[in-house]
Amino acid sequence: MKKVILIGFAILAVSTSGALAKKATKPQAPAAATTNTGGPAPVMMGQVSAKDLELYKKNQHDSGMKKK
Repeated sequence: MKKVILIGFAILAVSTSGALAKKATKPQAPAAATTNTGGPAPVMMGQVSAKDLELYKKNQHDSGMKKK
């Protein structure tokens, strides 16, 4: 009976030590580096052509968005 308990405890110790070692060596990324702040979109340089505006309106209509 003591051998069964000892063997079971040894198997438990070996199986959990590998999982704990893997978890401990994984590099932790800082939370601030992975979040997106959702800042403003970049400013578009130049004028928008009539063709671009037409395509924009067509895409809005096709996607089902309401007109602004």
